[in-house]
Amino acid sequence: MSHFALQFWFRYAFPWWREKEIISEERRSHGLCPLTPEETALILQALGFLQDTQIYIASGEIYGSERRLATLRAAFPRIVKKEMLLDSNELRQFQNHSSQMAALDFLVSVASDIFIPTYDGNMARLVEGHRRYLGFKKTFQLDRRKLVELLDLHQNGTLSWDEFSAAVRFSHEKRMGQPTPRMVIANKPKEEDYFYANPHECLCEATNCTDVLGPENSTLI
Repeated sequence: MSHFALQFWFRYAFPWWREKEIISEERRSHGLCPLTPEETALILQALGFLQDTQIYIASGEIYGSERRLATLRAAFPRIVKKEMLLDSNELRQFQNHSSQMAALDFLVSVASDIFIPTYDGNMARLVEGHRRYLGFKKTFQLDRRKLVELLDLHQNGTLSWDEFSAAVRFSHEKRMGQPTPRMVIANKPKEEDYFYANPHECLCEATNCTDVLGPENSTLI
């Protein structure tokens, strides 16, 4: 049985698997899919990153491998991964230990000048929170739902490049890791902001939160 057939069987075999039918176009339009390498290249260019920007890819094996990275590499040739930065002897001690390989990505992501996750999984959220703790280091929280809309409008010719770039920048002016309160909703923990991505309770005392967050942002929902 193929991987896809097995996954399809699992969805219907277990009643607790809530989403039986997965409509890829619908999930993408709702911002629930990671950005592809091709989409990432366009977004980075729209945000103003230059061709000589060095990009560290913090991930495991990428679907489609180097073939899928070709467009991103053409736009940003200085792409590196941990496998390229460590020699074979250094890398050997971490191989076959997925959590240790992920830890290497975590350390580089936390220390980077800018962090831009293409998907908001647990790893990305932990990095985001740690970077806030280190002084609100620039971290783009990509609005994938908005970006997918803009990408489609640009690719079908509705938006020119300049219009597309301006819209991408405008929609992310306040999504770069600035101090902001964590949204807390009573009795609805699944709908509130993830604590580890923005642990603002750990970043300031009650007496000086207003100084850090600003008076208009110093209350919780």
